[in-house]
Amino acid sequence: MIEAIPSYYFPNKLGRILLLAFEEVMGKSGLNALLNLSSLSHFIGNYPPNDDDKIISFEIISQLQHALEQGYGSYGGRGLALRAGRIFFSNGLRTYGPDLGLNDTAFRLQPPDLKLMDVLYSLTDFFNQYTSQQVVLEENEQNILWRIERCPWCWKRKEFEPTCHFAVGMLQEALYWISGGKFYNVIEETCIAQGDSACLIVIDRIPLA
Repeated sequence: MIEAIPSYYFPNKLGRILLLAFEEVMGKSGLNALLNLSSLSHFIGNYPPNDDDKIISFEIISQLQHALEQGYGSYGGRGLALRAGRIFFSNGLRTYGPDLGLNDTAFRLQPPDLKLMDVLYSLTDFFNQYTSQQVVLEENEQNILWRIERCPWCWKRKEFEPTCHFAVGMLQEALYWISGGKFYNVIEETCIAQGDSACLIVIDRIPLA
């Protein structure tokens, strides 16, 4: 008996937020072109419904990122993915903020350092609970380590450099939001697409500005 390879998913609601983030960055016609290029034309004018059914496969998410680089080049695709990731966090916060506990008075009254880690731990728990993504959060004296052990952004890709730019943009915006407008150095150091065991995104504890 041949075992089927398991598929992994995002819920429809999160997939909808993802496509709307790309639309905000690229415009509707730009997103339609991207969907055609990634063989996902069935989403044109037909975004996922606003529900929690897990239908948006990791293959779909990875195809979008890959098509972005095909259409705009590695540098242009990276910039667009970073911007879309930032919007994805902002729009997702409006939808999932209460579930994450980020609107609670107790959260808002915490010291900045604790509040920052609270957001990152809440995001970790969110992705592990609501999606098939697997994230582990670690710390050392200089850095915070966001380790994606099952990653949708580079799913089944083989590349020569880290490619999970969307995730980097999402974390950049999360840190910017919680710090009241400060920028943090956020770099993906290893990537499963390169053959590494995990996609490791390293965040400096001290903001740049």
